[in-house]
Amino acid sequence: MRRAFAHGELTPDGYCAIDGVRILEEAIRSGLRFRAVFFSNSTQNKAARLLPQIGANVETLLLPDKLFASAVPSETPQGVAALVRWKEHSPDDVIARAQAGPLLAIAGVQDPGNLGTILRSAEAFGAAGVLLGEGTVSPFNSKLVRASAGSVFRVPIARTKLDAMLGAMRAQGLRLIATSSHKGITLSKAKLTGQLAIFIGNEGGGLPRDLISEMDEVVVIPHSSKVESLNAGIAASIVLYEISRQRR
Repeated sequence: MRRAFAHGELTPDGYCAIDGVRILEEAIRSGLRFRAVFFSNSTQNKAARLLPQIGANVETLLLPDKLFASAVPSETPQGVAALVRWKEHSPDDVIARAQAGPLLAIAGVQDPGNLGTILRSAEAFGAAGVLLGEGTVSPFNSKLVRASAGSVFRVPIARTKLDAMLGAMRAQGLRLIATSSHKGITLSKAKLTGQLAIFIGNEGGGLPRDLISEMDEVVVIPHSSKVESLNAGIAASIVLYEISRQRR
C-alpha cells in the first residue's frame, strides 16, 4: 500500500491506490473492483457509510491514525483509502474508439492538476480516449486522480510513444491537429468536425518539433498579449468545447 501511494503507479497485479471519500465514491460509481479498503481509527463512521456500497469480499483494514498518515501521504488527509482494479486499455483500443469522438494525445504534460483537468474535460465534452506520451505524468498520481474528479476511472487511457502511433492514427482516418500558443489557424475558424486527434504539448516547451512537423493543422487560441500562454489544462478544455460546439 505504502509503495503504491508513494510512487503513483499500479501495483504489480494492476491495482491503483486512491484516497479520499469523494474519490472512493467515484470509483464505486465507475464500477471499479476493490481489492482492499483502509480506514484510520478516527474515521470509523465513514467506514460504516462506505462499506455497504463497496460490496462483500473486500479486505478492510482499520489502522491507527499515525500509521495511516505515514502510508497515505496527502495534503488533505481524510482517513480513507483503497486499492482498486484499473481498467486497462491498449493504444490501439483507444485509437479505434475515435469514431465516437475526438482523441487526445498528450505530449509531456507533467503537472498532475493540468492532466486531471484535461481528463475531466475529456469526459465532459465527449472525447473518445486519451493517449499519454513519454514524459507525461502518471495517470495514477494521487493529485491527478483528485483533479480529474473521477474521470480518470472512466475515460479510456493508454500510455505509449506518440510518434510510434501516428501511422495507426492515420490508418484510422484521423486528422492530426496541434495546439499552439502563437501561430496557427484561429480556433473558431478551424474545421473541427470528422475524426480528430488533438495533440497537447507540455507546459513549458509545447509540442515537440518532430510531432508538429507531422500535423495536418495547427490551431491557436486567441488571448491577450499580456498573457504568454494558457496552461495545458485550460487550452485542452477550450479546444474540446469548440469541437463539441461545432459538432452540435
